[in-house]
Amino acid sequence: MDSFKALRCHAADKTVDARIEQMPVDELSEGSVLIRAAWSGINFKDALAVTGAGKIMRSMPMNAGIDVAGTVETSEDPRFRPGEPVLVTGCGLGEARDGGFAEFTRVPADSVVPIPDGWDARQVMAIGTAGFTAAMALVRMEQNGQHPDLGPILVNGASGGVGSYAIRLFHRAGYQVTALTGKANAADYLRGLGASDVLLTADQDLGKRPLERALWGGAVDSLGGEQLTWLTRTVQPWGNIGAVGLAAGIELNTTVMPFILRGVSLLGINSVECARDLRLAVWRRVEELLEPADVESVVTDEVGLDGVLPAAQELLERKRRGRTLVRIAS
Repeated sequence: MDSFKALRCHAADKTVDARIEQMPVDELSEGSVLIRAAWSGINFKDALAVTGAGKIMRSMPMNAGIDVAGTVETSEDPRFRPGEPVLVTGCGLGEARDGGFAEFTRVPADSVVPIPDGWDARQVMAIGTAGFTAAMALVRMEQNGQHPDLGPILVNGASGGVGSYAIRLFHRAGYQVTALTGKANAADYLRGLGASDVLLTADQDLGKRPLERALWGGAVDSLGGEQLTWLTRTVQPWGNIGAVGLAAGIELNTTVMPFILRGVSLLGINSVECARDLRLAVWRRVEELLEPADVESVVTDEVGLDGVLPAAQELLERKRRGRTLVRIAS
């Protein structure tokens, strides 16, 4: 194995030059487990990274891709053996260390999760960071007292990867789910995932009062900005909001009133740097609620490494829904 193929990002005049190139294994980021990659997937963060639309990578050159699944090639850690099916989501991949859009990835052993029995590399990458993040929102919200009797869960950015899995997971956990989307043509897709109601963003009056009529038992917010502000004002007493993304902005302009008068909790969902015990618990919750066949309804496309850049651009332009998988192995 003299060299392998990778989608490697280079700094170029205040932007990013992402290109497929050959590189030797000894130039990979340090780690005790070398993974032969089979599948990855394109997340919003990946799209920002490879297009240069957002500053995601802490240094360059670096291989892109915040997720990877495949088999252990070599391991210095006795917990993992060559040939074992494994996955990594987050943990600095494609941000602080070489990522998963490459035929090989080397990582610290604590980042590695065995692929659950009955699942394969493609299926767990159909879940990827998007599904893992949605599942973490469910776990953390329930740890903080969320339950179906509080009322429906509002999921915005509903046709994206995180939103799609949030609908599926909360539905499977016994919640009524309302999907909020800007895409009128996504309604059938969202109902197929388990949404009881589908609302269009353009039809919503977000209001301006510190507290609006309480509508939702809780919420999963992928957008930030005005949408998250609105959710703080419209969640039922003792409900939780899982804040998972910033697709519509980083601002949050609200008051303390939802928190001190309704007991609403705003929970930050950081799927990148979570403790290993929590990471394993979230994957167990995924196993409890989903079957491998469930992921097919969320997968909308597959591309090779050469298809990552155009797919990433379309994702930023909101021309894609669900999950786009990246086929690494030939």
